Amino acid sequence: MSSSINPTEFSAGKPISLLRYLALLTYESLLIFAVLFIAGLLALPWTQGKPSIFYTLYLVGVIFIYFAWHWHKGHTLAMQAWHVKICTLDGQPVSWEWALIRFGVAFLSIACGGLGVFWMLWDKQKRTWQDIASRTQLVHFPKN
Repeated sequence: MSSSINPTEFSAGKPISLLRYLALLTYESLLIFAVLFIAGLLALPWTQGKPSIFYTLYLVGVIFIYFAWHWHKGHTLAMQAWHVKICTLDGQPVSWEWALIRFGVAFLSIACGGLGVFWMLWDKQKRTWQDIASRTQLVHFPKN
């Protein structure tokens, strides 16, 4: 899968369903658990197993870099497995600035009991809060 898609290809895809979105969230949570496990092990010599605000910020930073890097490429590992791409509404890769906005709004979306995710049930374009705020869309491309 390429890192960006042209606007014609983007418009050929269709917005993902809530079921596919929830499957993506489940898969992503497993991947994030593994990434945080490794990040925690790498930080263990400095933290000595003691929680701190710096350790928390470090882990949040690791999560952001994981998502932002992959969103900029067009998909995370979970998105690739589910044949989903992310890009801006004009078919461009997600910039680091928009990734930061998407990341922050996604956190708020889930912190509100998932209301921002379930918003796609009422939005005519099937967008979540993070899609709307970052001017992006998750699009499903069936396996060729």
